[in-house]
Amino acid sequence: MTKGQGFGFGLGKMKELAEAFKKAQEVQQGAKQLQEELEQMEIEGSSADGSVKVVLSGNQEPLRVEISEAAIAQGAGTLSETVTAAMKDAYEKSTATMRERMEELTSGLNLPGM
Repeated sequence: MTKGQGFGFGLGKMKELAEAFKKAQEVQQGAKQLQEELEQMEIEGSSADGSVKVVLSGNQEPLRVEISEAAIAQGAGTLSETVTAAMKDAYEKSTATMRERMEELTSGLNLPGM
């Protein structure tokens, strides 16, 4: 081993590593806060005609479904399709919200797959 080389880690590399750990801790704290915010969030999806509304938490936990009398009057088959459409709308909005918030949280990091 050449004198002064150590294990191949220069001071610059150690500083980068320390900064990476610090950023990872910040992201971890931010993720915890984001999780709490998502739990409190309500995201509403609705059918095209607005006769059915589905509300999910930001974590995609179902909170409630609102069905109008007009939707009920359309019969079971149509009601089933309308509820499914509202659920899909709520799910898509929830997924987009989660993705946007995670991108905000991890911006500036070079994480694989993010």
